[in-house]
Amino acid sequence: MLRRWCVVLAMAGLTIGTALTAGSASAAEHAGSYIPGGPVHLVSTNAAHTRGLSFEAQSTNWSGYAGTTGKYTSVSASWTQPAGTCSRGSQYAAFWVGLDGYSSTTVEQTGSEVDCVGRTAQYYAWYEMYPGPSENYSNTVKAGDHFAATVTYISGEKFSLYIDDSTEGWSHTTTASLGQTPSLSSAEVIVEAPCCTNSGGILPLTDFGTMSFTGSTANGSAIGSAGGLTEIVMVDNAGRDKDSISALSGGESFSATWLRSN
Repeated sequence: MLRRWCVVLAMAGLTIGTALTAGSASAAEHAGSYIPGGPVHLVSTNAAHTRGLSFEAQSTNWSGYAGTTGKYTSVSASWTQPAGTCSRGSQYAAFWVGLDGYSSTTVEQTGSEVDCVGRTAQYYAWYEMYPGPSENYSNTVKAGDHFAATVTYISGEKFSLYIDDSTEGWSHTTTASLGQTPSLSSAEVIVEAPCCTNSGGILPLTDFGTMSFTGSTANGSAIGSAGGLTEIVMVDNAGRDKDSISALSGGESFSATWLRSN
């Protein structure tokens, strides 16, 4: 899936076009600052028999929950956009719902993001039909905004991607074609450290404090009842957790708490 930034280009973006300031970041301001990303980068996967889980996985770029052993045609969740704590350097954190990407090479997703350029936090919303590029929405996004999002498979290669920022009073329903036959092999609700740097590494994770997903569903039912329910924990190269993921509450709600950037 995912949003993939190049640190050098992101920093260079400060001198191209309109200066980036705290608050919303428009598609024009981010033009040229993306490089392709991809699906989950798994470190390990183990069978699990607790808390309704089928598997527990470690990843260098995703954390959250996914259904991974069925055919999935819809996924949805709600969340409040967390504030980024920015001190120095560049960090990135995306919050999204999507289909595919766990055991396939495509991802169909939509969500929000908070990125740091030095001490400046940038907020925006986007969708992506990977391996196609990310597409930013130009609408205002601020910390504290309430989001709801749904990705739905229509037919053939087409998907509907819906995202609503009820705080700012805007929403989008985007119909997009993947350009190839989708796998429909997973449904996920995810916090992501986007990929990649010029050398292919995962980008530093923005300090987002604690955020929560609610109403997480797959195929119209609680994601906790999805086939092959998998808890994904994000780790660094030393195997240390980069954030902590709570157990599912009511099969639909969980929180993520930032621990470290790298």
